[in-house]
Amino acid sequence: MADTTNTASTAHPTGSPFDPHELLANSRLGVLATIKSDGRPQLSPVLPSYDRTAGVIRVSTTEGTAKTANLRRDPRAALEVTGPDGWTWATAEGTVTLVGPGTDPHGPEVQALVDYYRLAAGEHPDWDEYRAVMVSDRRVLVTIAVDNVYGASLR
Repeated sequence: MADTTNTASTAHPTGSPFDPHELLANSRLGVLATIKSDGRPQLSPVLPSYDRTAGVIRVSTTEGTAKTANLRRDPRAALEVTGPDGWTWATAEGTVTLVGPGTDPHGPEVQALVDYYRLAAGEHPDWDEYRAVMVSDRRVLVTIAVDNVYGASLR
């Protein structure tokens, strides 16, 4: 993973340097861009989890969605997040790996979703229920290997 950071602005409204990685790490809502078969972007709101140390962003989705179909055909993706003030933004780009859906609640595909949940949200109150839902919902773990990050603070 190349940790490339381009910033259009170096100062954050607080006066401290703007770090798009920090905004990515603290954002719980973003827009995932994938590529449709005709080359146009397909945008989906998602709940991302950025692991800066590992250089990956993880998102849980379901099999059969446009984003999953697009990523199975073309694994390139971008994720954009915006700060709560609306004046800061960050984009991460990379190549995606998909895991799942799993058919065994204790299989490796579902375990990957358990690991994602633990990193993103902590402990679940009922792991057996969570595992069963991951199978019945046909959940897929999207992992973006981040190779480019950029953003700006516009104030």
